[in-house]
Amino acid sequence: MIRSAILGASGYVGGELLRLLARHPGIEAARLFGDSKAGQRLGVVHPHIGGPTGAIEVERFSLEALDGIDLVFAALPHGESQKWAEAILATGAKLVDLGADFRLHDQQDYATWYGEAHAAPHLLDRFVYGIPELHRDAICSAQAVAAAGCYPTATILALKPLIDAGLVESNSLIVDAASGVSGAGRAVKEGTAFNTVDGSFAAYGLLNHRHTAEMEQALGATVLFTPHLAPMTRGILATCYATAAREMTADEPLEALRAAYADEPFVRVSDAPPATKWVTGSNGAVVSARYDARTKRVLALGAIDNLGKGAAGQMIQCANLMFGLDEAAGLSAEGVFP
Repeated sequence: MIRSAILGASGYVGGELLRLLARHPGIEAARLFGDSKAGQRLGVVHPHIGGPTGAIEVERFSLEALDGIDLVFAALPHGESQKWAEAILATGAKLVDLGADFRLHDQQDYATWYGEAHAAPHLLDRFVYGIPELHRDAICSAQAVAAAGCYPTATILALKPLIDAGLVESNSLIVDAASGVSGAGRAVKEGTAFNTVDGSFAAYGLLNHRHTAEMEQALGATVLFTPHLAPMTRGILATCYATAAREMTADEPLEALRAAYADEPFVRVSDAPPATKWVTGSNGAVVSARYDARTKRVLALGAIDNLGKGAAGQMIQCANLMFGLDEAAGLSAEGVFP
């Protein structure tokens, strides 16, 4: 059994990792770190986790506690992984990081979009960007993976095959995406309180949301990205627009998606517009696309669970590849419906 440690075990992503690992045949959650909840039993921190796992105590992180650990999942705010990544990798453990610290290849891009210098630029080349459908071979041989962000995952999966097939102009991409409130994390904030979000739908991060850089890097394109907060707990729906590179049939973009994802266990191409409810609680992604002859534009859509394929599920999918396990171990492409 592969022994894993979770940094940020007390957050929403940590809780989802624990739920998925509870049924994983090859990876166990052996050490759980969460400084804000240190000393509390896991069943108190995450009431949905029961049995023997619920009796485990959340710890304050220390490098010494990684003795005997084969794999580290880091679900920390941006800037935190930079402090520990080098020391973690020096233990020989493999690292899957969900933070933004190592997703961007260029340290100057990080400084531009995150407003501060990167603290460990010498480590950037050691991290593989983590969307398994696009970077599987590199992930398989990596010691360190920077798992993709939630908004970028939904967007990139919907758009990358269309760009690769030459169906859209890469300098014309517009992305409107809506996320459930859990994407903002577990900490109590006025902007994500029930009274603020219930019955409301709001845009934020206009023109300069940090995930823009990640999308542009992965797509090799220019993106105008506007995120929205939807009054739901989980899910992301990305609605993407691009100028068509040429005339085509209405279904040609859909066929490009089908060709790209024909053998993928977690990406489903749908004739119907996808809904977030289809993928709730899963590692699945549903994508669709059409060409509009009237406006000469291509419309592409991607739906994921922001805590699943957008976070914990994708982290486990990457870890499965890194250890040579069945890529689908512990994961499901089917959501919980209704």
